Amino acid sequence: MKNRFDLIVFDWDGTLIDSIHWITECLQQSARDCGLPIPSDRLARSVIGLSLDRAMGALFPNEGESYIEPLMAAYHRYYDVKILGQDDLFAGVAGLLDDLRVHGYKLAVATGKTRRGLEQALTTSGYVDWFHATRTANETASKPNPLMLQQLMEELESLPTRTLMVGDSVHDLEMARNAQIDSIGVTSGANDREELLAFDPLLVLEQVADLREFLL
Repeated sequence: MKNRFDLIVFDWDGTLIDSIHWITECLQQSARDCGLPIPSDRLARSVIGLSLDRAMGALFPNEGESYIEPLMAAYHRYYDVKILGQDDLFAGVAGLLDDLRVHGYKLAVATGKTRRGLEQALTTSGYVDWFHATRTANETASKPNPLMLQQLMEELESLPTRTLMVGDSVHDLEMARNAQIDSIGVTSGANDREELLAFDPLLVLEQVADLREFLL
């Protein structure tokens, strides 16, 4: 797989940083605050990766749009209390990304976070300059729409055949399939191996640091 790709696009939450448990708690707490049924851990994890408005709509499809804004506001009240930093990055992430850059790969992020949320995450992780380009859900279409990937490929001048998506959720891998690019799944976040395999990734790995064996 070495030299097969020019551009590697990463999801953020659950792929590069260990945040899925915290996001799940915040989704559940927002439901509690709004007097709605509290989603199970599995159900809450199933919407991670979508834009927040789509995630709330998927969790509470029968409640109507009037609940979306209060749910999102409640979510942010809890999520913003905890600052995720370098210590929350999965083991080996920093070294892997540094080495990928040294070997000439272009690196990007495609995330369901907002631009404000991603910029804060990059700042607190200490790696603002890690990536050549990034896209967030509030400035383009939410996953699994392929627009994020299409925009990144255009900006970084990478062909679909030379682009790889790496993510922990079925939304990441479905987005890659919709963009007609290859993907690799990691089981460190939202979905398990069997769920990820349903979207025909090249590989399913336990964690993102395991990419080293295949790309370097």
